[in-house]
Amino acid sequence: MTTIQTMRNKNAQPIQRLALLLLFACTLTGCVLTRVSDSAHAKEVDSLKIEFRWLNALLLCIYVFSFSVAYVSLNTGTGALLLFGTVQLVMTVWGLVQKEKLVILKITGILGALVGIAILLLPGAERPSLYASVMMIISGVAWGMYSIAGKKITHAVASTSGNFILTVPVALIIPLIFHTHLHIDINGIMLGVLSGALTSGGAYLLWYSLLPLLKATTASTIQLSVPCLATLGGIVLLGETLTARILLASVIILAGIGLVIFSDMRKGSK
Repeated sequence: MTTIQTMRNKNAQPIQRLALLLLFACTLTGCVLTRVSDSAHAKEVDSLKIEFRWLNALLLCIYVFSFSVAYVSLNTGTGALLLFGTVQLVMTVWGLVQKEKLVILKITGILGALVGIAILLLPGAERPSLYASVMMIISGVAWGMYSIAGKKITHAVASTSGNFILTVPVALIIPLIFHTHLHIDINGIMLGVLSGALTSGGAYLLWYSLLPLLKATTASTIQLSVPCLATLGGIVLLGETLTARILLASVIILAGIGLVIFSDMRKGSK
């Protein structure tokens, strides 16, 4: 999000180039991980073939490009509020449709985490444009549905690899739709590959590994830790200032997530 915020007042083309590089880098990483996994478990090679799911790949593309386009004119706080609020709503509603029971402890945890997010992000938020807001909401819906679809996958590496491979045709078509003149330099390639391969690719793989083990409402609430962890990372790695507001918000967010997880654990032990 920090990269997007820095670039948001510039032309949309760098954002689209970044999205392209992220998709290509994640695709490459997914293929490599699949081969490594195959070698490590030779007896299970047949079950580790790449899984191609067009719906999941389409949702991933919608998420990446809507997110990128929205952040051209949104600041970090506003974008994060719209994105995570939408994801929370989509996945919670889905959980209720699937007959998930929300006990008082879990409801308290979800609301607490949302309050923490508001404390963390609202001071930096500003009134967004309608177009950017709609694009970020679309991105949130897509990510929420992508996460819900991940609950049904059988092998995270094979599924994530397939999803990213299928995004390549879409990634090539998007610039044509937006009439984007691509200009990619070596620094852009290195940053895109680093971000896509080591962070996005690894995080998506980990997320798809965990989703089948989590309830939809729990998974959506755990995602609220992302702005909190990103802020703390900025403090540790970039020397940003730790304020009382950030500390309070972080404690509230993590406490809320802890209540949600504890609620599931207590229910599972009964």
